Amino acid sequence: MPRAISHEYMGLMSKLLGSSSKSTEDYVELDVDDFEADGTATTVQVRFAEISEKNDVIDIKDAVYDGDIVIADIIRHTTSDRTMEHIVDELKQVANEVGGDIVQKEDDQLIITPGGVGISRSKLGK
Repeated sequence: MPRAISHEYMGLMSKLLGSSSKSTEDYVELDVDDFEADGTATTVQVRFAEISEKNDVIDIKDAVYDGDIVIADIIRHTTSDRTMEHIVDELKQVANEVGGDIVQKEDDQLIITPGGVGISRSKLGK
């Protein structure tokens, strides 16, 4: 039987896709048991990160090398533009090495994917 989409899920998607959220409090924890599963183990995770300095890139690189998708908030006011350019270049290199993809969503988020996962540059329905 199909389940109704919860308001928490819709709020999460709206925040994820439609605004510039800056803290983990903006994400709603959902109970996995509320969603049907076919019993297979999860192999790819979507991970969230915040980039405020160059050292934050290490965990993001590790996650992408491990096959995870990373959505990273960019906090421009705590880094210089030159530092941010270097960070983006480094993450582009990682995406290229693993055969993944990287895009910048507006001025506040980077999305980095592992090999075999591409990112469409257009919204659904457009």
